[in-house]
Amino acid sequence: MPAVLAETVPAQGADVMLDIEALSVAYGSNRVLHGVSLAVPRGEMIALLGSSGCGKTTLLRAISGFTRTEGGKIRLSGRDVTALPPEKRDTGMVFQSYALWPHMTVAQNIGYGLKLRGRSKADIAAAVTRLTGMLGLGGLEQRMVTQLSGGQRQRVALGRVLAINPSLLLLDEPLSNLDARIRLKVRHEIKAIQRELGLTAVMVTHDREEAMVMADRIVVMADGRIAQIGTPEDVYLRPASAFVARFMGAENHLRLAATRAGGGIAIGAGPANGAALLADRPGLDLAGGQVDAFFRAEAARLVEAGHIVSDGLMLSGRIVQASYPGGVYRYAVAVGNAQYLIDDHARRQAGDAVAIHLPDDALYLFPPQAEA
Repeated sequence: MPAVLAETVPAQGADVMLDIEALSVAYGSNRVLHGVSLAVPRGEMIALLGSSGCGKTTLLRAISGFTRTEGGKIRLSGRDVTALPPEKRDTGMVFQSYALWPHMTVAQNIGYGLKLRGRSKADIAAAVTRLTGMLGLGGLEQRMVTQLSGGQRQRVALGRVLAINPSLLLLDEPLSNLDARIRLKVRHEIKAIQRELGLTAVMVTHDREEAMVMADRIVVMADGRIAQIGTPEDVYLRPASAFVARFMGAENHLRLAATRAGGGIAIGAGPANGAALLADRPGLDLAGGQVDAFFRAEAARLVEAGHIVSDGLMLSGRIVQASYPGGVYRYAVAVGNAQYLIDDHARRQAGDAVAIHLPDDALYLFPPQAEA
């Protein structure tokens, strides 16, 4: 089980819109959420990030009222909504599948929620005009939604929710049905609208880059618990556990002999690595004499075999595979019995003997764990 970072309280004095306290959800005998606590200030966008089965969608559905909770509290603007049905919570959900009425036009879909609330035709028309302009749907008001592209349909789904002016916007993997090019554009559009309107939003995604681009804070989830909460920079640059480091892209792993010496962390020479002195990581437990190190493909640098540098860690290996995904070359480098993916700008060939230079700040160090 990954380590849990208990950071659930926003900055002191923040106006909390959503307050989740020790929330538990179970499906029969299967516990899905284990006492999750989370506070979201007004106007903030939170991304629930994690792999399939981590509990992120269950947490979103519990917030919306579509999933019954086993224990804990959900408060919106201080009001306990834990036992209320979805329509009584003042939330709006944008679904992964759009969930639009196929027999309705763009205008009818956007105005549907207002019609159910008994608003006048003039009010509905004004809201539709405002939102279609904001969402880049001007001129499409009378078009059937079945005639729209995926990106346009997602904008209609967002407009339908924005029309009812919910206190809390919920987004269930809203971009997963879009192709890669459109997804890049729409993610920025949604973020711009959220900031412009000052909306409080909770988004579920399994896409790390999407969470980094759109969210003010990221909640990394694993096994029904929160593994870490922080800004995109915090979670990316300062992962709290080996699990978070790997999930945020530092998937290359090696185990090293390590002790504290010379005011830092002394790495012992091994069959494929040289000795090194790294900066100390206060609080890192080295009682076992070993450390697990993780690094990202883009943080390493390939140099000629035998090359010596004065900082960081050096590994000796051989290129076993080379590819060009665009912008850089990607190499699979065999180091002993392990292989590491390394991105580098220099063109090399499979079979080349190389050294991998790992700068000190590229290495995330944690006590050895069986899961690594």
